[in-house]
Amino acid sequence: MTVLVSGATSQIGRFLLPRLVDAGVPVRALSRHPQPTQPGVEWQAADMRALPVPAQALQAIVSFAPLDAWGDWLARQQVAPARRIIVTSSMSVLTKQGSAQPDEQALVALLQRGERNLAEQADRLGMQWTVLRPTLVYGAGLDRSLTPIVARARRTRVFPIPMAHGLRQPVHADDIALAVMAALQGDAAAGQTLQIGGGERLDYQQMFQRVHASIGTTTLPLYVPGVALRLLAAAAPRARGPVSRLEQDLVADNAALAATLGVHPRPFTPTPDTWRPR
Repeated sequence: MTVLVSGATSQIGRFLLPRLVDAGVPVRALSRHPQPTQPGVEWQAADMRALPVPAQALQAIVSFAPLDAWGDWLARQQVAPARRIIVTSSMSVLTKQGSAQPDEQALVALLQRGERNLAEQADRLGMQWTVLRPTLVYGAGLDRSLTPIVARARRTRVFPIPMAHGLRQPVHADDIALAVMAALQGDAAAGQTLQIGGGERLDYQQMFQRVHASIGTTTLPLYVPGVALRLLAAAAPRARGPVSRLEQDLVADNAALAATLGVHPRPFTPTPDTWRPR
Protein backbone atom coordinates (compact mmCIF):
# COMPACT_ATOMS: atom_id res chain seq x y z
CA MET A 1 0.00 0.00 0.00
CA THR A 2 1.01 3.58 -0.65
CA VAL A 3 2.74 5.93 1.80
CA LEU A 4 1.79 9.60 1.46
CA VAL A 5 4.68 11.94 2.31
CA SER A 6 3.98 15.58 3.13
CA GLY A 7 6.96 17.90 3.27
CA ALA A 8 8.63 15.60 0.75
CA THR A 9 11.03 18.31 -0.44
CA SER A 10 12.17 19.11 3.11
CA GLN A 11 15.60 18.03 4.32
CA ILE A 12 14.19 14.89 5.96
CA GLY A 13 11.98 14.13 2.97
CA ARG A 14 14.99 14.15 0.65
CA PHE A 15 16.46 11.24 2.59
CA LEU A 16 13.20 9.38 3.22
CA LEU A 17 11.96 9.16 -0.38
CA PRO A 18 14.96 7.14 -1.66
CA ARG A 19 14.71 4.82 1.34
CA LEU A 20 11.03 4.16 0.67
CA VAL A 21 11.69 3.57 -3.03
CA ASP A 22 14.60 1.21 -2.27
CA ALA A 23 12.29 -0.73 0.06
CA GLY A 24 9.74 -1.14 -2.74
CA VAL A 25 7.12 1.03 -1.05
CA PRO A 26 4.81 2.96 -3.40
CA VAL A 27 5.20 6.68 -2.61
CA ARG A 28 2.88 9.61 -3.20
CA ALA A 29 4.75 12.81 -2.42
CA LEU A 30 3.05 16.15 -1.82
CA SER A 31 4.51 19.44 -3.00
CA ARG A 32 2.98 22.84 -3.56
CA HIS A 33 5.02 23.13 -6.76
CA PRO A 34 5.64 20.70 -9.66
CA GLN A 35 8.70 18.48 -9.12
CA PRO A 36 11.00 16.61 -11.52
CA THR A 37 10.04 13.04 -12.32
CA GLN A 38 11.53 10.59 -9.84
CA PRO A 39 11.41 6.79 -10.29
CA GLY A 40 9.09 5.15 -7.78
CA VAL A 41 7.54 8.45 -6.65
CA GLU A 42 4.17 9.85 -7.72
CA TRP A 43 4.28 13.60 -7.19
CA GLN A 44 1.05 15.38 -6.35
CA ALA A 45 0.97 19.18 -6.49
CA ALA A 46 -1.44 20.16 -3.74
CA ASP A 47 -1.85 22.24 -0.62
CA MET A 48 -2.12 19.73 2.21
CA ARG A 49 -4.77 21.86 3.93
CA ALA A 50 -7.05 21.33 0.92
CA LEU A 51 -6.01 17.76 0.16
CA PRO A 52 -8.89 15.58 -1.05
CA VAL A 53 -9.57 12.31 0.73
CA PRO A 54 -7.59 9.52 -0.97
CA ALA A 55 -9.76 7.23 -3.09
CA GLN A 56 -8.16 4.22 -1.41
CA ALA A 57 -6.87 3.94 2.14
CA LEU A 58 -3.15 4.54 2.51
CA GLN A 59 -0.65 2.42 4.40
CA ALA A 60 0.56 5.52 6.19
CA ILE A 61 0.84 9.29 6.15
CA VAL A 62 4.27 10.73 6.95
CA SER A 63 4.54 14.45 7.49
CA PHE A 64 7.43 16.88 7.92
CA ALA A 65 5.06 19.76 7.20
CA PRO A 66 3.42 22.05 9.79
CA LEU A 67 2.03 19.85 12.53
CA ASP A 68 -1.22 21.70 13.12
CA ALA A 69 -2.32 21.34 9.50
CA TRP A 70 -2.61 17.54 9.67
CA GLY A 71 -4.59 17.61 12.89
CA ASP A 72 -7.01 20.05 11.30
CA TRP A 73 -7.23 17.91 8.14
CA LEU A 74 -7.92 14.75 10.14
CA ALA A 75 -10.62 16.61 12.10
CA ARG A 76 -12.60 16.92 8.84
CA GLN A 77 -12.43 13.19 8.10
CA GLN A 78 -15.09 10.65 9.08
CA VAL A 79 -13.14 7.56 8.05
CA ALA A 80 -9.44 6.88 8.66
CA PRO A 81 -7.52 7.79 5.47
CA ALA A 82 -4.56 5.64 6.55
CA ARG A 83 -3.64 2.99 9.05
CA ARG A 84 -1.10 5.23 10.74
CA ILE A 85 0.38 8.72 10.73
CA ILE A 86 3.95 9.65 11.63
CA VAL A 87 4.86 13.31 12.07
CA THR A 88 7.73 15.48 13.22
CA SER A 89 7.35 18.11 15.89
CA SER A 90 10.37 19.71 17.59
CA MET A 91 12.29 19.56 20.86
CA SER A 92 11.53 23.29 21.03
CA VAL A 93 8.23 22.28 22.62
CA LEU A 94 10.32 21.49 25.71
CA THR A 95 13.47 23.60 25.40
CA LYS A 96 11.68 26.92 24.73
CA GLN A 97 8.95 26.54 27.36
CA GLY A 98 10.61 29.03 29.67
CA SER A 99 11.39 31.60 26.97
CA ALA A 100 10.47 35.23 27.64
CA GLN A 101 10.22 35.95 23.89
CA PRO A 102 6.60 36.26 22.68
CA ASP A 103 7.36 34.62 19.30
CA GLU A 104 8.98 31.64 21.01
CA GLN A 105 6.09 31.33 23.48
CA ALA A 106 3.74 31.31 20.48
CA LEU A 107 5.81 28.56 18.84
CA VAL A 108 5.65 26.37 21.94
CA ALA A 109 1.88 26.85 22.18
CA LEU A 110 1.48 26.02 18.49
CA LEU A 111 3.52 22.81 18.84
CA GLN A 112 1.64 21.76 21.96
CA ARG A 113 -1.73 22.29 20.30
CA GLY A 114 -0.57 20.56 17.15
CA GLU A 115 0.70 17.46 18.96
CA ARG A 116 -2.41 17.22 21.11
CA ASN A 117 -4.86 17.76 18.26
CA LEU A 118 -3.16 15.25 15.98
CA ALA A 119 -3.19 12.55 18.66
CA GLU A 120 -6.85 13.23 19.52
CA GLN A 121 -7.98 13.12 15.89
CA ALA A 122 -5.95 10.01 15.07
CA ASP A 123 -7.41 8.26 18.13
CA ARG A 124 -10.93 9.28 17.06
CA LEU A 125 -10.38 7.71 13.64
CA GLY A 126 -8.69 4.60 15.00
CA MET A 127 -5.32 5.46 13.47
CA GLN A 128 -1.96 4.71 15.02
CA TRP A 129 0.11 7.85 15.52
CA THR A 130 3.76 8.60 16.30
CA VAL A 131 5.34 11.99 16.97
CA LEU A 132 9.10 12.47 16.58
CA ARG A 133 10.70 15.44 18.33
CA PRO A 134 14.09 16.15 16.73
CA THR A 135 16.77 18.47 18.02
CA LEU A 136 18.77 20.68 15.62
CA VAL A 137 18.40 19.02 12.18
CA TYR A 138 21.17 19.17 9.57
CA GLY A 139 22.52 17.14 6.67
CA ALA A 140 20.79 18.26 3.46
CA GLY A 141 22.12 21.81 3.19
CA LEU A 142 18.61 23.15 3.71
CA ASP A 143 18.49 23.92 7.44
CA ARG A 144 18.07 27.51 8.59
CA SER A 145 20.52 27.31 11.46
CA LEU A 146 24.01 26.06 10.54
CA THR A 147 23.98 26.06 6.72
CA PRO A 148 23.35 29.84 6.41
CA ILE A 149 26.30 30.47 8.75
CA VAL A 150 28.50 28.30 6.55
CA ALA A 151 27.30 30.08 3.40
CA ARG A 152 28.03 33.49 4.92
CA ALA A 153 31.48 32.37 6.07
CA ARG A 154 32.32 31.15 2.56
CA ARG A 155 31.47 34.62 1.25
CA THR A 156 33.17 36.69 3.95
CA ARG A 157 36.01 34.27 4.82
CA VAL A 158 35.20 34.85 8.51
CA PHE A 159 33.53 32.26 10.74
CA PRO A 160 32.17 33.41 14.13
CA ILE A 161 32.49 30.90 16.97
CA PRO A 162 30.47 31.81 20.08
CA MET A 163 32.33 31.01 23.29
CA ALA A 164 29.38 29.29 24.94
CA HIS A 165 29.14 25.89 26.53
CA GLY A 166 25.53 24.74 26.65
CA LEU A 167 25.25 21.24 25.20
CA ARG A 168 23.83 20.65 21.73
CA GLN A 169 22.92 17.41 19.96
CA PRO A 170 22.55 18.00 16.20
CA VAL A 171 20.73 15.17 14.44
CA HIS A 172 21.27 14.18 10.81
CA ALA A 173 18.11 14.31 8.68
CA ASP A 174 18.81 10.80 7.41
CA ASP A 175 18.68 9.43 10.95
CA ILE A 176 15.18 10.87 11.29
CA ALA A 177 14.32 9.18 7.99
CA LEU A 178 15.64 5.92 9.45
CA ALA A 179 13.40 6.37 12.49
CA VAL A 180 10.40 6.89 10.20
CA MET A 181 11.25 3.72 8.28
CA ALA A 182 11.47 1.76 11.53
CA ALA A 183 8.15 3.18 12.74
CA LEU A 184 6.49 2.15 9.46
CA GLN A 185 7.61 -1.44 9.84
CA GLY A 186 5.86 -2.28 13.11
CA ASP A 187 3.55 -1.15 15.88
CA ALA A 188 6.14 -0.50 18.59
CA ALA A 189 6.01 3.29 18.23
CA ALA A 190 2.21 3.56 18.05
CA GLY A 191 0.86 6.18 20.41
CA GLN A 192 4.32 7.42 21.37
CA THR A 193 6.11 10.77 21.30
CA LEU A 194 9.82 10.07 20.85
CA GLN A 195 12.74 12.43 21.25
CA ILE A 196 15.49 12.12 18.65
CA GLY A 197 18.86 13.81 18.89
CA GLY A 198 22.20 13.08 17.33
CA GLY A 199 24.55 10.42 18.61
CA GLU A 200 26.84 12.93 20.25
CA ARG A 201 26.48 15.84 22.66
CA LEU A 202 28.81 18.79 22.14
CA ASP A 203 29.05 22.12 23.83
CA TYR A 204 28.09 25.07 21.65
CA GLN A 205 31.67 26.15 20.99
CA GLN A 206 32.72 22.60 20.05
CA MET A 207 29.82 22.30 17.64
CA PHE A 208 30.81 25.51 15.87
CA GLN A 209 34.46 24.44 15.78
CA ARG A 210 33.46 21.23 13.98
CA VAL A 211 31.31 23.17 11.54
CA HIS A 212 34.23 25.51 10.87
CA ALA A 213 36.57 22.59 10.23
CA SER A 214 34.09 21.14 7.72
CA ILE A 215 33.57 24.20 5.52
CA GLY A 216 36.14 23.16 2.91
CA THR A 217 37.46 26.68 2.28
CA THR A 218 39.89 28.78 4.25
CA THR A 219 38.07 31.02 6.72
CA LEU A 220 39.27 32.95 9.74
CA PRO A 221 37.76 31.74 13.02
CA LEU A 222 36.44 34.69 15.05
CA TYR A 223 35.84 33.72 18.66
CA VAL A 224 33.01 35.75 20.19
CA PRO A 225 33.16 36.05 24.01
CA GLY A 226 30.12 35.94 26.25
CA VAL A 227 30.15 39.68 26.95
CA ALA A 228 29.85 40.43 23.23
CA LEU A 229 26.95 38.01 22.95
CA ARG A 230 25.16 39.69 25.84
CA LEU A 231 25.66 43.10 24.22
CA LEU A 232 24.16 41.70 21.03
CA ALA A 233 21.12 40.49 22.96
CA ALA A 234 20.71 43.90 24.55
CA ALA A 235 20.89 45.66 21.20
CA ALA A 236 18.78 43.21 19.18
CA PRO A 237 15.58 42.01 20.89
CA ARG A 238 15.20 39.04 18.51
CA ALA A 239 18.59 37.74 19.64
CA ARG A 240 17.63 37.65 23.32
CA GLY A 241 15.97 34.24 23.21
CA PRO A 242 18.80 32.46 21.35
CA VAL A 243 21.53 34.16 23.40
CA SER A 244 19.75 33.33 26.66
CA ARG A 245 19.94 29.62 25.77
CA LEU A 246 23.61 29.48 24.80
CA GLU A 247 24.57 28.12 28.21
CA GLN A 248 21.56 25.82 28.47
CA ASP A 249 21.69 22.13 27.51
CA LEU A 250 19.30 21.62 24.58
CA VAL A 251 19.52 17.87 24.16
CA ALA A 252 17.30 14.82 23.68
CA ASP A 253 17.09 11.51 25.49
CA ASN A 254 17.43 8.80 22.82
CA ALA A 255 16.77 5.90 25.21
CA ALA A 256 13.13 5.42 24.17
CA LEU A 257 14.05 5.82 20.50
CA ALA A 258 16.67 3.07 20.76
CA ALA A 259 14.44 0.76 22.80
CA THR A 260 11.37 1.25 20.62
CA LEU A 261 12.78 1.53 17.10
CA GLY A 262 16.36 0.30 17.41
CA VAL A 263 17.68 3.56 15.92
CA HIS A 264 21.05 4.91 17.06
CA PRO A 265 21.78 8.29 15.40
CA ARG A 266 25.28 9.07 14.14
CA PRO A 267 27.78 11.41 15.79
CA PHE A 268 28.28 14.94 14.48
CA THR A 269 30.98 14.63 11.80
CA PRO A 270 30.07 17.14 9.06
CA THR A 271 31.95 17.41 5.77
CA PRO A 272 31.83 20.07 3.02
CA ASP A 273 29.05 18.06 1.32
CA THR A 274 26.91 18.39 4.46
CA TRP A 275 26.29 22.05 3.64
CA ARG A 276 25.48 21.60 -0.06
CA PRO A 277 21.77 21.34 -0.93
CA ARG A 278 20.71 17.86 -1.96
